[in-house]
Amino acid sequence: MLLPVALDQTYDYLLPDGLEARPGSFVLVPFGPQQRIGVVWDAPFGEAGKPVADKKLKVITATLADVPPLPTLSLRFAECMVVRMMMGPPTVFEPGKPRFGVTCNTDAREPPRMTPARKRALEIAADGLVRAKVALAAEAGCSTGVIDGLVEAGTLVEVAIPERRLPVPNPAHCKVQFSDAQALAVHTMRAAADAQSFSVTLLDGVTGSGKTEVYFEAVARTLERGRQALIMLPEIALTSQFMDRFTARFGCAPVEWHSALSPGERARAWRAAANGEARVIVGARSALFLPFMDLGLIVVDEEHDAGFKQEDRVHYQARDMGVVRGSLAKHPVILASATPSIESHVNARSGRYGYVHLPGRYSGAELPDVETIDLRQHPPERGKWLSPVLVAAMTETLSKKQQALLFLNRRGYAPLTLCRSCGHRIDCPQCTAWLVEHRYRHRLNCHHCGFSLPIPEKCPKCGEPDALVACGPGVERIAEEVAERFPDARVALLSSDLVPSLIEMREIIKKIEAGEADIIIGTQMVAKGHHFPQLANVGIVDGDLGLGQADPRAAERTFQLMHQVTGRAGRELAAAGRGYVQTYMPEHPVMQAIISGDR
Repeated sequence: MLLPVALDQTYDYLLPDGLEARPGSFVLVPFGPQQRIGVVWDAPFGEAGKPVADKKLKVITATLADVPPLPTLSLRFAECMVVRMMMGPPTVFEPGKPRFGVTCNTDAREPPRMTPARKRALEIAADGLVRAKVALAAEAGCSTGVIDGLVEAGTLVEVAIPERRLPVPNPAHCKVQFSDAQALAVHTMRAAADAQSFSVTLLDGVTGSGKTEVYFEAVARTLERGRQALIMLPEIALTSQFMDRFTARFGCAPVEWHSALSPGERARAWRAAANGEARVIVGARSALFLPFMDLGLIVVDEEHDAGFKQEDRVHYQARDMGVVRGSLAKHPVILASATPSIESHVNARSGRYGYVHLPGRYSGAELPDVETIDLRQHPPERGKWLSPVLVAAMTETLSKKQQALLFLNRRGYAPLTLCRSCGHRIDCPQCTAWLVEHRYRHRLNCHHCGFSLPIPEKCPKCGEPDALVACGPGVERIAEEVAERFPDARVALLSSDLVPSLIEMREIIKKIEAGEADIIIGTQMVAKGHHFPQLANVGIVDGDLGLGQADPRAAERTFQLMHQVTGRAGRELAAAGRGYVQTYMPEHPVMQAIISGDR
């Protein structure tokens, strides 16, 4: 028995007469003083497996017959994960509780004490519809205590609210007109889906080439065969635009899976994957571990993105584990990116992966022209961070009623707070990293361990008042400069520190799409698959930022990030968009590659 506890082993239990359970079944078992939900495993591991006398074994309390068991594939996949990462198996999710509502009891008498609030509630409930208590109370303008009183009196009765059936995506809902290059790619995607055997295909297309529409055809073919599909995205903020595109193609939205879901929504999605009701799931990396009834396709969009790698608790790379899952289940896997990872490039060139290339943009729009701005020759004004060349380009863009984007992969206002009197640098007392100033919240935060404190009024070392200065720019500081230079411009600031809610993030993105922002300022989340039709100009404030990291993949990741960001420009414009990279090293190979587009 595998239980959701922090111990690396299974446990033995007795199966009483009259109960049936097989590997993958969910059961209720006693564990210490509690009753826990576990899953029947088909082989012991850890300290388990040693002979135990029957009289020492506890008895399984019940089997959860209404919860679909985990498929054998999920058990094998978990074991492969354990071997590869030398970690414990992932825990399963406990099934959600049914929702209850209230409706009118037509056989009941009028309650003995009829207040105006009770009367309003009963008049509304008289239509016989089932409503949640909160909904009925809100409609009647009373508290839920009034509704509870009517339930106790027997005038209202509680009934289970049946779960809504999920809509089924229709693969024939909308047919897409493809370019010649896309048509060839679609043929390859459909062939892979038709083969229903393990294969990995790298879909390499420039930004705006229509990769999503191409792999949608593989999803459609998988649905036609009655199987499920999983599409993984690196950033949950992407799902808003993605959902709109998916709905336009298939007639309804897919099931979502990510950390912003409520516990109830997660339970619903988990069960829908297990019983096959969810035909397509779009999610973050953890969606890979859902117990699909019959998974027939995995798509990893933006496969190069570091967001697919989890480095806390259970360590894994979701892209690689997606390939593992495809090999176990013998179904195709598609990896899509405009800047594929080195590993995927090597695998494609060696023939281990199939390779499909989309060299041009779908709409016929031109790729952006990218140039570097040598900050040694065109330095910003003192105390500023935008060079005159970039400011002039932004001014021209705004005069044409088009959008400009400024990218800086650094959250907060400034990465360092320094004392002008004694030179003290304020660092984190827990991990010694420099504390980052977040002026909007008036705090110093550690981006490594989460430590936070209010911005001090005097130096904590020498005690000198008003001696602390912010060193270097973050996106908040860039927004401050933009407000000074372009006071009439509408500015949208995209940073996870400032927009913590997924709903708020999606609202901001929709406003940008609708042209309700003139200048967009953001961190790396603006580089991940967004489509802004009116965006003409992209400026990278500090192109050298990633190159100074002690990371053997610094050059690769810096190129990927800058190429993705500049690729947001000019997607639906008649003229090519423009990209500007501010740098002190224009001769660096990464800068030359960005200019030429040569990977």
